[in-house]
Amino acid sequence: MARVVVTGGVGFIGYHLTSALLARRDDVTVVDDFSDAPYPLAEKRRNEADLRSAFGKVNVVEACVTDRAAMDPLIKGADVLIHLAGLAGVRPSFADPARYARVNVEGTAVVHELAREHGIPRFLFASSSSVYGNTTPLPAREDAPAIEPASPYAASKRAAELVAVALSRRAPSMSCVALRFFTVYGPRQRPEMAITLFTRAVLARRAITVFGDGSMRRDFTHVDDIVRGVLAAIEHAPHGFRAYNLGSGAPIDLRRLVGAIGNAAGVEPVVESAPVPLGDVDATFANIERARDELGWQPRILLPVGLGTVVDWVASHP
Repeated sequence: MARVVVTGGVGFIGYHLTSALLARRDDVTVVDDFSDAPYPLAEKRRNEADLRSAFGKVNVVEACVTDRAAMDPLIKGADVLIHLAGLAGVRPSFADPARYARVNVEGTAVVHELAREHGIPRFLFASSSSVYGNTTPLPAREDAPAIEPASPYAASKRAAELVAVALSRRAPSMSCVALRFFTVYGPRQRPEMAITLFTRAVLARRAITVFGDGSMRRDFTHVDDIVRGVLAAIEHAPHGFRAYNLGSGAPIDLRRLVGAIGNAAGVEPVVESAPVPLGDVDATFANIERARDELGWQPRILLPVGLGTVVDWVASHP
């Protein structure tokens, strides 16, 4: 049994990861600031309540990762620090880029430095496929250049990685892992994300709004595969800084995605078009060889099966 601290532990990915850690009887401390956006506060409170219902007493602390004084005693003594807290979302990052930089970059620097000071051997943090932008050759490899972010969100995630690279030089024995998540979906996903948004529209017989001509491709990855990837990185990632793509390796365009959601829901979708928003990239496509070879991980959940879990969740949580 390990002592694990999970920041952002009542968010979407955080809830599923925390559940997996508690199920294997790790001693878990969840830290979350319970902010209301982009993941709604009501969803976080429901996730917290569901964790308590499933596992009894769960240690959940309200604190912000940029608050060094608050984070210090929470991190001290941990065996593993998993830093998922941060601001997500390409489009909203244009409205408040300074906040994204503060939370995603400064917050990562704060918890990384505390992990070093307290001698925590394993530090993992959430990065994003957004770091690759539109210029990295696809399928994107972890060692490919990622120097032209398409949004402030993407820039903040890449900057957090670079800070971690630099700080890791002071802690060569620490395993510092940047997990580049590729469009994670599943039950409890942020409600404005495409798969959940489209599924709600289909089940309600409302039109789906597709940006552009529907040719944009995304590498959708089920949250259960992401959780297995995080657990594999805890066990197998080497000392020093290392980035890993966690993706399906099988991108799909939005036109086919809409059809697949309709099939999963048993409803014929109605589609409307809208202009492509600023910051959206043309495609995401993960090369997952490094995670396969070094972590022994590869995705298991095919998109039709994963979409079924979303349809079931949305239908039972209107």
